[in-house]
Amino acid sequence: TLYLEDGSKFVGRSFGSHEAVDGEVVFTTGMVGYPEALTDPSYQGQIITLTSPMIGNYGVPDRKKLDKFGLPYMFESDRIHAKGLIVQDY
Repeated sequence: TLYLEDGSKFVGRSFGSHEAVDGEVVFTTGMVGYPEALTDPSYQGQIITLTSPMIGNYGVPDRKKLDKFGLPYMFESDRIHAKGLIVQDY
């Protein structure tokens, strides 16, 4: 369940991790790039919600493929920084 500061409550279904977290809910409008958003250090400790309704329909990039800096290609860093991800459909 997602509880907002104004008292709003949204019931959903957890997938992946079933750990309770708290944090600031922020949004991103990208149609693709959720692996980049999750690994972006600027989202440290935040819960990301996506405006695109379908997520995951093209998979996740191979973490073994590295860019010229030695970081996984199509990722912003070497780990997930966001506390959570809210999606409409997966």
